[in-house]
Amino acid sequence: MAEFKKIALRNGLRVILIPRPQSLASNVLILVEAGSEYETKKINGLSHFLEHLMFKGTTKRPMPGMIAEELASLGAQSNAFTGEEFTGYWAKAESHKLPKILDIVSDLYLNPIFNPEEIEKERGVIIEEINMYEDTPARRVQELFTSLIYGDQPAGWDIAGQKEVIRKLAREDFVSYRNAHYVASKTLVVVAGNMNEKKTLAEIKNSFGGLERRPKAQKKKTVHKKQTTPEILLKFKESDQSHLVLGVKAFDIFDKRRYALQVLADVLGGGMSSRLFKRVREEMGAAYYVNSSADFYIDHGHFVVSAGVDHTKIQNVLKAALAELARLRDVPVPEKELQKSKDHLIGNLILGLETSDELASFYGGQEILAGSIVTPAQLIAKVRAVTASEIQALAKLLFKKEQLNLAIIGPYKDREVFKKVFKLSSGVLR
Repeated sequence: MAEFKKIALRNGLRVILIPRPQSLASNVLILVEAGSEYETKKINGLSHFLEHLMFKGTTKRPMPGMIAEELASLGAQSNAFTGEEFTGYWAKAESHKLPKILDIVSDLYLNPIFNPEEIEKERGVIIEEINMYEDTPARRVQELFTSLIYGDQPAGWDIAGQKEVIRKLAREDFVSYRNAHYVASKTLVVVAGNMNEKKTLAEIKNSFGGLERRPKAQKKKTVHKKQTTPEILLKFKESDQSHLVLGVKAFDIFDKRRYALQVLADVLGGGMSSRLFKRVREEMGAAYYVNSSADFYIDHGHFVVSAGVDHTKIQNVLKAALAELARLRDVPVPEKELQKSKDHLIGNLILGLETSDELASFYGGQEILAGSIVTPAQLIAKVRAVTASEIQALAKLLFKKEQLNLAIIGPYKDREVFKKVFKLSSGVLR
């Protein structure tokens, strides 16, 4: 299993090196503590918009397309992404090209010029991206679910933002936001793969050593309102399939119970042998995709069941999902099934870490959120230590009727239909 080295520069910037001599490729990943949860309502969507603009020209590469052309000429893969609590920029290429991709990704991160003409062009691109998500209900329903459980605060807002906000954002908004958040103390540079560690670290210091040390701009804490009744959010859409997310609030990334919840999620809907897959897809023939997952953030988290189902079977699917939640609460997971889920999680982890980009994401994602790293070996040990009683205790804590939340996209306008499902299941989840 790959070892790693963590170095802090004098200005507060963090560096993680993950040497892998046998790798044919190397990956550069730059992460910054800035995402949709660092925004105000007035600039919601700016973090994502900014991510796009960083590729549109730098002081060193001022013309639009120069960065993409140079990366393509190297045979590199590259992209960027924006999340709730961090944004990332990365490139991956043959190992001997590492200095070149490090120079390019560092340049776009450190020296954007924010050409007004490019801002206007990209404004249209962002709006079309939002339109695309509206036409992708399997994704859109996830956003509706977070808006349902967190409400009108950053944790409940869409990462891409609202069109009316995107249309109003000006160049000074991007400059101001970047100056506040893209600072050394909030930046992490991760390099994974075959590398000359000494040379790579020197190049990072040369590029980022001049990044100003300034205090961190913090995000507002997520407010957790006590829930006393099930909540339902419907979005009417004439679709060929109903998309639903059923879930509950959970806990943050620092909570030690997260390992047990990840195992629970795998037992319930972690693959083709999971309980939900067998019941909803194999037995009922009601869905193509059905799964469960847990997401953890700095000060909040949630657990969900997701599915795309036949309109005529949605109520039965909900009843089946509620029954499976209740079974986890009432009956300990048998040892053989528990071991299978642990092996599934561990196998996916190990296979996922075969590539340099996944290695960078594994280590970098933990560091940028939690400020500390659980190594693959440590994570495997924590998963193996989870007991059936821990899973059952979590199910009893989380799976209560009054804590349920349901978001649906489909041809529905009457919430009472789904309220009845919860009422009929009151003897199952109490």
